[in-house]
Amino acid sequence: MKHFTLQLLDATRTKQIEHVTSFIGEDASGSFGILASHADLMTALIFGLARFRCGEAPWQYLALPGAILYFKENTLSISTRRYLIDENYERISTDLKEQLLTEEAELHVMKQNIHQLEENILRRLWEMGRKR
Repeated sequence: MKHFTLQLLDATRTKQIEHVTSFIGEDASGSFGILASHADLMTALIFGLARFRCGEAPWQYLALPGAILYFKENTLSISTRRYLIDENYERISTDLKEQLLTEEAELHVMKQNIHQLEENILRRLWEMGRKR
C-alpha cells in the first residue's frame, strides 16, 4: 500500500507522522481526499475536523481552527495555530466545540478592548483639536 508523510506544524510544536495512506479534509469548496502520489496541492482548510489513516489502523481525527495545507513530493504539510488529534470522534468533537466557545469569548473581549481603545483615542484627538 502506498503511503505519504504528514507534517503537523503549529505555534509551539511539530509532529511528523509516517506511513499515512489517506487524508480527508475540507476547504471552502467542500470535502476532498488525498492519497499517496497526489498532485501538488495548496489550500486553506476551514475550521473543523479532518481525518487521516495509517494503513488499516483506525482513523485519527484532527481538529483544526483553520489551516494551510500543502501537498508536495509525497509530503502533506499542515500549518495551523494549534491542533488536536484523537481516535475518538465524540471526544475530539466535544474538545473542538469547547475550544471554539473559548476562542469566541476571548475574541469578544478583545473586540471590546479595541473598541474602547478607539473611543479613547478619538476623544483625545477631539480634545486636542478643541485646545487649538
